Amino acid sequence: MEKATFGAGCFWGVEADFREIPGVVDTAVGFSGGTTANPSYHDVCTGTTGHAEVCEVTFDPSLVPYDTLLDAFWRMHDPTTRDRQGPDWGTQYRSAIFTHSAEQQAAAEASKAALESSGRYKRPIVTQIAPAGPFYRAEEYHQRYLEKQGRVCRR
Repeated sequence: MEKATFGAGCFWGVEADFREIPGVVDTAVGFSGGTTANPSYHDVCTGTTGHAEVCEVTFDPSLVPYDTLLDAFWRMHDPTTRDRQGPDWGTQYRSAIFTHSAEQQAAAEASKAALESSGRYKRPIVTQIAPAGPFYRAEEYHQRYLEKQGRVCRR
């Protein structure tokens, strides 16, 4: 199994989307990319922790390649809006890929470059790509939130 970590706005919908991909074994929502250890959701919402809301994906690379997860990530949000997705704004909603290996870093950079050169977006892609640091799991009520609410997220 491997891990992949993505920030694409509010983590509830991001998690729901990744859970539908065959080969994704598990997901967890939480926070990464900041400076505050063990932040709560309330802490992250202040915008002072530096963390992004993220989804940590556990996947079987023999069933789903990392490139497939990258393709899904690019489709599920607008990577050209800085610190905003839909009605949510702040650095915690930034577009980010936190990589867990040199191979993931290279694949994420190549994927971003291909998307930039595709002409799909008129504005520059602002997605942060950086090595993964600590992942702090969000409170339990955030885990599989949309599923618990009986909602399905289809972007």
